[in-house]
Amino acid sequence: MGRLLGCSNLDRHFFSLPQLANAWICYRSRDYEGFLCSLLLPVPSRRSSIALRAFNVELAQIKDAVSQKTIGLIRMQFWKTAVEDIFKDDPPYQPVTSELWRAVKKHNFTKRWLLRIINEREKDMEDQAYRNLQELESYSENTQSSLLYLLLEALGVRDVHADHAASHIGKAQGIITCLRAIPYNSQRRKVYLPMDICMLHGVSQEDFIRGSREKNVRDVVYDIASQAHTHLQHARTFTKNVPLNAFPALLHTVALEDYLERARKADFDVFHPALQQRNPLLPLHLYLRSWKKIY
Repeated sequence: MGRLLGCSNLDRHFFSLPQLANAWICYRSRDYEGFLCSLLLPVPSRRSSIALRAFNVELAQIKDAVSQKTIGLIRMQFWKTAVEDIFKDDPPYQPVTSELWRAVKKHNFTKRWLLRIINEREKDMEDQAYRNLQELESYSENTQSSLLYLLLEALGVRDVHADHAASHIGKAQGIITCLRAIPYNSQRRKVYLPMDICMLHGVSQEDFIRGSREKNVRDVVYDIASQAHTHLQHARTFTKNVPLNAFPALLHTVALEDYLERARKADFDVFHPALQQRNPLLPLHLYLRSWKKIY
């Protein structure tokens, strides 16, 4: 395969299809919604999209997978070096790095976006709550929005309006991911919600750790969710100016809207059983939105 691409010295970096299939099945379980969105991309961009999302999953799970910050930082350094090596045509022999190298060769990705995701995840290893909502938005911009910029590049889109929409969608995704993770993090006695909003409503971290469903706890969730909703609305103000071929990269809005609507029906109780389950109709909703060419 390497020789067909004119890279005979890099044959060793390709994995067999069964090996890749096993890897993608693993990442599908960890980013189900992202995987669904990738399947709706045009065929020439689909494999690269999955590689990007797998790269993002690898980084996202480091914080929870290590018991010591030092070990996490070592893993982050591996990915920094891996990205540099990918752009030197010498990726490590690992499924995700090999596929990411293939995608970089095909789409000429901007290295800055890849490194920005790593650097922001590395800073997040401090394991502290966000001081305010702006900090959470900044983290989301540097991680989720950067990933969307890369997905746009995989579609051949380099457009300022598409980037503006992606910026807001990425911020909304980061905020909603923080909300969705509350039950999981609470079980580990971790709370990362913006402290300013918690203080505004007189809510302590212990309230979330205990799984409190009191009104003031739900008010915190409401305020944070409202900001995510605002970003989704802003993203749609660019619809008329965003190129049509960019829309598939922005389809994650469907999953984000779905969570916000279910949260509203649960009165913003993040511990409600309905919010711990997947919506079985989500694949259909994604397909219909893709068919209608709207995000």
